[in-house]
Amino acid sequence: MLARSDVTCLVLLVFLLCFGCSGPALTADPPLATSAGAAGAATAGSSGAPSYGAGGAGGAALVTMGGGGSTNGGASAGESSGGQAASAGSVGSAGSAGSASTIIVGTMPPVTDPPPAGWTPVWADEFNAADGAGVDGSKWHHDTGGDGYGNQELEYYTDDLLNAQQRAGNLVITATTSGASGLSCWYGDCKYTSARLLTSGKFSASYGRIEARIKVPAGKGIWPAFWMLGDNIGSARWPTCGEIDIMEAIGSDPATLHGSLHGPGYSGGSPLTGTTKLPNGAKLSDDFHTYAVEWTPTSVKFFLDTTLYETRTPADVPQGSKWVYDHPFFIILNVAVGGQWPGSPDGTTPLPAQMLVDYVRVYKAN
Repeated sequence: MLARSDVTCLVLLVFLLCFGCSGPALTADPPLATSAGAAGAATAGSSGAPSYGAGGAGGAALVTMGGGGSTNGGASAGESSGGQAASAGSVGSAGSAGSASTIIVGTMPPVTDPPPAGWTPVWADEFNAADGAGVDGSKWHHDTGGDGYGNQELEYYTDDLLNAQQRAGNLVITATTSGASGLSCWYGDCKYTSARLLTSGKFSASYGRIEARIKVPAGKGIWPAFWMLGDNIGSARWPTCGEIDIMEAIGSDPATLHGSLHGPGYSGGSPLTGTTKLPNGAKLSDDFHTYAVEWTPTSVKFFLDTTLYETRTPADVPQGSKWVYDHPFFIILNVAVGGQWPGSPDGTTPLPAQMLVDYVRVYKAN
């Protein structure tokens, strides 16, 4: 027979067990804030989409997340056909060092897609904000103006939602005739507006896998691009800073992908470049495709979806020229209109023309 004290203990034990079954679940301590170089799992950005910590000591060498450096040290490109460029005064170096970006660790799971084998995610924008939202200002800023960008382009790049906004899980960059009234371009009254987005001063990477899933527009005179510039452009100038064109497509030839490197002695109309096409005559503009480079100190490899179609190494650089892909680069997304390479739009060009970007992701090698 149980003593009264034993019964009391038994009743208390049952009560505690039952409360544990029906009571609230335990919650973890609030996540810690770390610097950009600290170990990082996925984090919730302002849009609710995951971004990534820079990893440990190795990640800090790969990724730079500036906190307050200037980004307006001018760069005059003087670019000819066959490549994008920074305009005078529009983009500079990553700027003087500011405070490190803050990474909130452990609040969101990583993106659902598994990373490519051998790679660890370090930065991403999934463009999952509410429909009509602008881009995440902690990751991107707008280049604005209509000076032709070294290519005699015809658009005026704006920071208006008309030209860049998030919708249905995509970044939508729109080239259009709307909004051009009252704007001045290098040739007079502007005829077109579009958007050009950069991570300069906010994020740059040296080496790794840089990829985006994009549906490009088609049409004569339309020039979509996903590319990178060396973040020393303000001091080294173009093309010495280096340029990596991960994806360029000319709207009048929507079946051909161009991947290129521009540097001193191999720029403008004579870059290190390669092309590829989809099988069976399919057009890049028909669907989304993944465009990527895998960049190491000794090579840059270009991919369309899972197909490696071009590899460039220092041995490809012309004699007397320099391989300049040994420092951080920032990312650019834009849709140009007109220019020396694609020519001007005509009556067959469907406008507005939209480039849809599902995501941009950066990985470091395991």
